[in-house]
Amino acid sequence: MGNAKTAITPTRADDYPEWYQQVIKAADMAENSSVRGCMVIKPWGYTLWENIQRALDDMFKATGHVNAYFPLFIPKSFLEREAKHVEGFAKECAVVTHSRLVDDGQGGLKPDSPLEEPLIVRPTSETIIGASYANWVQSYRDLPILINQWANVVRWEMRTRLFLRTTEFLWQEGHTAHATSEEAMEETRKMLEVYADFAENWMAMPVIKGEKTEGERFPGADHTYSIEAMMQDRKALQAGTSHFLGQNFAKGCGIKFLNEKGEQEFAWTTSWGVSTRLVGGIIMTHSDDDGLVLPPKLAPKQVIILPVLHKADDPGAILEYCAKIKAELENQLFANRALQVEIDKRDIRGGDKRWEWIKKGAPIILEVGPRDMAQDSVFAFRRDTGEKKGVGRAEFIATAVERLNAIQDNLLARAKAHREEHTHKIDSKDEFIDFFTAQNADRPEIHGGFAMSHWGGTAEEEDALAKAHKVTIRCVPLEGENETGVCPFTGNPSPKRVVFAKSY
Repeated sequence: MGNAKTAITPTRADDYPEWYQQVIKAADMAENSSVRGCMVIKPWGYTLWENIQRALDDMFKATGHVNAYFPLFIPKSFLEREAKHVEGFAKECAVVTHSRLVDDGQGGLKPDSPLEEPLIVRPTSETIIGASYANWVQSYRDLPILINQWANVVRWEMRTRLFLRTTEFLWQEGHTAHATSEEAMEETRKMLEVYADFAENWMAMPVIKGEKTEGERFPGADHTYSIEAMMQDRKALQAGTSHFLGQNFAKGCGIKFLNEKGEQEFAWTTSWGVSTRLVGGIIMTHSDDDGLVLPPKLAPKQVIILPVLHKADDPGAILEYCAKIKAELENQLFANRALQVEIDKRDIRGGDKRWEWIKKGAPIILEVGPRDMAQDSVFAFRRDTGEKKGVGRAEFIATAVERLNAIQDNLLARAKAHREEHTHKIDSKDEFIDFFTAQNADRPEIHGGFAMSHWGGTAEEEDALAKAHKVTIRCVPLEGENETGVCPFTGNPSPKRVVFAKSY
């Protein structure tokens, strides 16, 4: 027997990286722009991002944060105030050196008017926001400051991939200042929990919460925490980070205050962020060989209605019937707002139209023709399972939210089962290398995934391991048993297993 025909070629099994690109193309989510390394996010992809923004923004505000906006340009001297920070970002910075263009006399343009100080296009905003906080804070009464901004950032990348790694990307970055280290650490952990809650309950993407090792820590931070998810190719995706910055940036930026004793001290700060790579995470967690699969809570549209008009004696009656269904569905609340429904009235073949919405990942697709209208029913297709069946209109309306919740729950359960199947405790160096060696790809039951192993090495030894096997420590889990053991690479004692994986 030949392989079953799929809408996306190549399949995940044949060429996962190319499959990923083709899913994005088939769903009309984004495309490469004329600027190398940058992307154009098209309406279907951008609406997905807007839904991510909307949900996260509500969660941030529920925890006391407010939004503000800070400059895109950062003076080079600001970046130099924190040595580890500038070292960590120096190779990724885009630099503005001139303020205008003039005619070069040969039909082109050339830079003119050099700036007194070069400006860095924002790679992250700790230093520029810190400069404002230094002006705003004089007393402990001015603290805490709990601010988030939605913005774009630029990090010069050599190898880019839509949504996962682009030169310019969209994100949010929270920046807070506190009077005590305890309060700042509480904030850091709180926002990690917000990210984990969002990933699991909105994206249907299970994550492991943990602390980064010294070698993987954010430049200039005392502690970095992350959420790590397993994609369908068993690689890890760092889906969000939260940083306890200690007093490092406060000292560099001069964020000082008088405490309750009248003594001057430096504030304690945090930063935390997620980006458009969450869209890539949704694609790689849920999609299949027929295209995009979306968690209903974030889908741009939850229900698509396809009127079948080519055999209808009265097309207007069918359109009116569809409009009635749409109105009844939109009267219901789902994911904290009115259920999102679209009637696709385009004059194209029904099969082509249906496949287009399958590839775009619409959670539920309804087909409505003369027979369905006569029976006061709909023909419903469920994207996550492929289930197709006729349902009475009243029954479908009454159970629509229940059906969407079932899809949401199924996607999370399926992703959890995948992660559990490909997470293994590994205690020997040979078994570890075998687990991550590509030549064993014909043994999928053991090749790749999350290796829960002990570690007792230095940052330098961790870096050497990463270079040798393209495997990194994703995090030291915050939850789970504290099982002591011996590091298989150094022979040193280890207090707890850590998560090793290949990653994006």
